[in-house]
Amino acid sequence: MAVFSSRGQTWFHNTSHVSEVKLVFEQQNWGHILDSFYVDGDEERLLAAAWVDGVYYDSIGVRYKGFSSVSINRAKNPFNIKLDYTIDQNHFGVDKIKLGNVIQDPSFVREILSYKIARNYMPASQSNYCKVYINDVFWGVYTSVESVDNSFLAQHFGSSDGTFIKGNPSTVNLNGENSNLSNSPGTDTSDYYSFYELKSDKGWAAFYNLIDKLNNNPTDIEQVLNVDRALWMHALNYTLINFDSYIGYAQNYYLYEDKNGQFNPILWDMNQSFGSFRLTDASDFFRGFTVEEAKTMDPLAHVNSFSVHPRPLIRNVINTGQRERMYLAHIRAIVQEHFANEAYKDELDELQDLIKSDVSNDTNKFYSNEDFLANKTSTVQDLVDYPGITDLMDARSTYLLNYTGISPIGAPSIAEPLDTKSETSFQITSSVTLASMVYLYYRDEIGGLFNRMEMKDDGLAGDDQAMDGIYGASISSSSANLDYYVYAENDSAGTFSPSNAAYNFYEIREVKQLVINEFCASNSTIISDENGQFEDWIELFNNGDTTINLLGYFLSDDINDLGQWGLPEISIAAGEYALIWADNDEEDGILHTNFKLASGGEAIYLSNGGEIRDEVTFGGQASNITSGRYPNGTGPFVLMEPTPEAFNSGKRLSVNEVTAAEIKVFPNPANNRLFVESDVAGTIEIINSQGQVLLKDKATKGLSEYDISSFQTGIYFVILHNNQIIITKKLLKL
Repeated sequence: MAVFSSRGQTWFHNTSHVSEVKLVFEQQNWGHILDSFYVDGDEERLLAAAWVDGVYYDSIGVRYKGFSSVSINRAKNPFNIKLDYTIDQNHFGVDKIKLGNVIQDPSFVREILSYKIARNYMPASQSNYCKVYINDVFWGVYTSVESVDNSFLAQHFGSSDGTFIKGNPSTVNLNGENSNLSNSPGTDTSDYYSFYELKSDKGWAAFYNLIDKLNNNPTDIEQVLNVDRALWMHALNYTLINFDSYIGYAQNYYLYEDKNGQFNPILWDMNQSFGSFRLTDASDFFRGFTVEEAKTMDPLAHVNSFSVHPRPLIRNVINTGQRERMYLAHIRAIVQEHFANEAYKDELDELQDLIKSDVSNDTNKFYSNEDFLANKTSTVQDLVDYPGITDLMDARSTYLLNYTGISPIGAPSIAEPLDTKSETSFQITSSVTLASMVYLYYRDEIGGLFNRMEMKDDGLAGDDQAMDGIYGASISSSSANLDYYVYAENDSAGTFSPSNAAYNFYEIREVKQLVINEFCASNSTIISDENGQFEDWIELFNNGDTTINLLGYFLSDDINDLGQWGLPEISIAAGEYALIWADNDEEDGILHTNFKLASGGEAIYLSNGGEIRDEVTFGGQASNITSGRYPNGTGPFVLMEPTPEAFNSGKRLSVNEVTAAEIKVFPNPANNRLFVESDVAGTIEIINSQGQVLLKDKATKGLSEYDISSFQTGIYFVILHNNQIIITKKLLKL
């Protein structure tokens, strides 16, 4: 038994380091041009170049990001950088970098910490810090948040072709309903165009069906809504006092329709959490609330009191005693696992220590260095009061843990379940106290809907003796896989096991004979196919003792189409491998699939008989670096040195190791001829100090010679890159 945890690996969006983004504009009046785009409401982009963690990208597109955080009267505006604006290129799978200017947060940690907490309980964006330079001038410390796009959806939901909605009105009405999911606009889907943005190719009818059921037939809402995911979103917003969200002006969220036909809420724009936004709660404090009122904000305000405008995603979802207890149990989990134990204070310290020196050098920031340090614990006064995070959350934690239904006193306790499997059934038991009802939620189809059955303490459900506190349930199934979690409740409180269910859960998996063992989603030099082409690939491994014939197995990157590509009738002997080319080019041979892998992240499924036998989800991948199981055939996936059709060595790689190659540039200073000696092949570029590319050519491994006689006297940069590494050397031309 294990607790399932789906976490996409990422190279760019992580908080272990501060990334560096250097923008290069040819136009000296670049700021005026971007200001004009913003004033005109134009999403046009300005052509530029960029260095991202030392990697050079030409012909990118830049515009401002967002609306309320932009001003033509300030220097530090947020940026939306499209790396693939004119060229098919990405940075470790990231093709769009969204940089927030950290306005309305003197502490610089609100957004990063909020997403970090949220990722424990529901799909939420990765995030990190970036030092931003513009034309070699340090512009400041920014935050970068992973886009909720097709790669995000594929990672977390196994597909990206469902209805996808962004809940952001074209104009926020401070006295209106905005994107509140009510049916007030009318019965025509066009009535909703100004309140919601359709991000998918189609889906207005499916979205209106959600609104119709949510408002007119909420008893059937689970048919079209992932209710548990909605409860988690509300729990996070209320716990973290994140009111620039659905619970405030009803905005800043996404909805994605998964393969089960359920819409899943996704958090967005958490930069004003921890009480930075207090203009309204749309209920008792509809005119705004103070820092002190934030500490004791009622998490059931929209249920127990009134709503200025309809809030059906709260009122019509938390509309039964059981759902209310489930919602409050989610809040208890967040508080106990991050705030009551003061773990968040260590995270605050780590995040501020990471950027302290860079923030000190940020002359464009909106607050002083003293405010940066003080706001971790104390309120900073500006146009509004920004609460000290520990002052707010220590008080809020105390308030919430004394709230009926959240308080652990009197709440059920669930011991970690035990499970067994036979050919026709699964048996689950657990010791539970203080419960009047205990339920098992389970599914034997990976990614399917959870079913529910009552667990019994009657001595007849595999629970040993009656009334001994051991609850049991038996599930008839011939499947090899089972996902499950336990929920227990009494009249006042509920408890989940694991505490972050249903996002995480316990799993039973067959001992896999055929596994996905390694994959490469961006192959430019590792290994070529029979036609000499460097394509994405998937390695299968026979983990058993007998030969396996692959006929009847399928590979797919879409959970809605597990039979996407059928493997050919070939065999893999015990302990042997098969390399499959994921190149969307079946004409090249029987080992070439009809789909490609997305370097930005997605999922791979191996199925047989309509049942998933193995799977892996992944985030942005670096070129020529693979993800593979370690130990070979059985372990979790780690970033590693490529070993196609061979035993996974377990050599794990970091970003620093990926960029460890070296080149020699001589003579330096140089006159007419330049030599570059490298231990890797790639592309050589020489650019001037304005970022203009003056020479671009292929570089072979070894020694290459270049004519620079036409270059003017001055300083240049010699760059060698191959999508895996980037090496830069300064050159003086005489």
